[in-house]
Amino acid sequence: MVEKIKIFDTLKGELVNFEPLEKNHVRMYVCGPTIYNLIHVGNARPMIVFDAFRRFLEYVGYKVTMVQNFTDIDDKIINKANEEGVSFEEIAERYIVEYWKDSYYLRIRAANYHPKTSNYVEEIIEFIEDLI
Repeated sequence: MVEKIKIFDTLKGELVNFEPLEKNHVRMYVCGPTIYNLIHVGNARPMIVFDAFRRFLEYVGYKVTMVQNFTDIDDKIINKANEEGVSFEEIAERYIVEYWKDSYYLRIRAANYHPKTSNYVEEIIEFIEDLI
């Protein structure tokens, strides 16, 4: 296990020691793509960066649990569905399949969990209500 890893804390504006909440186990959430079209370089960049970061953490001895969502309900998805005369679910599923193909060709390892936003709408609303 590496003694110290420094990461940039954007809130503090400085490098800080990386300290997982649980010793030797890193739990990370990564915002995934809004799946209304094929991915582009802007989508691929975080896929590659966070996969590399996870692999580094595993290499230095951490157990990593990674969650990356699929935003499968959004104005862009609904608009595309309306243009094509299909459901938003059909658009989402089509581009999730394409996402997995692209991940394979980019050699991106899947996260441990890939929840769909549409399955958590009530929880998201409650969370936002708590914030406001």
